[in-house]
Amino acid sequence: MLDDEKMNAALPGAPEVKPVSHEYFDHVRKINDVFYDQIVISDQKAAYIFTFMLAFLVSSSEGKEVFTLARYAHGSPLAILFSALLALASLASMLCAIMVVLPHQVKKSTSLFWGTWSHHRAILEEAAHRSDRDYLFRQYLDNADVLSVIARRKYRFVTYAFRALMVTVVAYVLLLVAH
Repeated sequence: MLDDEKMNAALPGAPEVKPVSHEYFDHVRKINDVFYDQIVISDQKAAYIFTFMLAFLVSSSEGKEVFTLARYAHGSPLAILFSALLALASLASMLCAIMVVLPHQVKKSTSLFWGTWSHHRAILEEAAHRSDRDYLFRQYLDNADVLSVIARRKYRFVTYAFRALMVTVVAYVLLLVAH
């Protein structure tokens, strides 16, 4: 008898579980790896955007001045408009970049998440005792769902941060031209 058949025969009254083929098991593990890599990449992109924006605001006199009241009290209407656009876009870009790296809460969890390990440890031990390969497949599948939600949220903020960065650059150029 195969291991999966032994498991089903050893559990009287348990519904018959079709064993997951190795191809599908390998595929769902690969999905987890890819989603995890995409999360890491989104964090890196956010870090680059944040670093660029911070360097820009610290090193550029125009970038610093858009946050002073004098700029708006004594500037031309066009310079005031571009200054406000530059200030808002800069702040939006940095805030969105920060939102990427903030922890994301997802209602579902698996044994692959350290934060809920205490809950999943006993379940994993029980599944291991039964040699329940389907449990492992479900854990990877559920974890792919979780990683997908996290990646979508992160990439949404990366997109906003990048768009705000582009507005910052355009506003900066327009402000230089307006002077």
